[in-house]
Amino acid sequence: MLKNILVALDGSEIAERVIQVLNELVLSPDSKVILCHVFPTSELEMELPADRPHSDSPTFSYFHIEKQLQSYQESLSVHSELELVTGDPADEIIRLANIYQADLIVIGSRGLTGMKRIVQGSVSSQVVEEANCSVLVVKPSEN
Repeated sequence: MLKNILVALDGSEIAERVIQVLNELVLSPDSKVILCHVFPTSELEMELPADRPHSDSPTFSYFHIEKQLQSYQESLSVHSELELVTGDPADEIIRLANIYQADLIVIGSRGLTGMKRIVQGSVSSQVVEEANCSVLVVKPSEN
C-alpha cells in the first residue's frame, strides 16, 4: 500500500502531467501526498551581497510556486502537504523522501537528450539511482 507519496514538481509544463498521473493512481483514503518544489541554489545567488536589494526577487518566485502547488493540492482527493526547499534538486528530493518515509516518489522527466542532458544533468535519473523507495518517472505526453 502507498501510504506516503512524495511528488516533486519543478514549475515546468511537465508538472501538470505529473499531477494528472498522480490523480490516476488509486490511493487509499489514508494516503498522504507531499508536493515539493526545490529552488536550486545557484553559485551566483550565493555571491550576492545580503544587505542590498536584488532586482529579480526570489520572494515573487516563491509565492508564485507556492500558489501553483496549492492549486494542485486542491485537486487531490487525499491529505496533502507542501514542502518548498532550497538546495540541489535531486539531493533535496531524496532527503524529503527519507524524512517522510515515502513509499513512492513521483517525478517528471523533461526528456533531455544529448548535450543538454550531459550539461544540465538529469534529476529524475539521479533520484531513480539513489532513492530508497520506488520512483515513478512521468514522461511528457505525446501530442
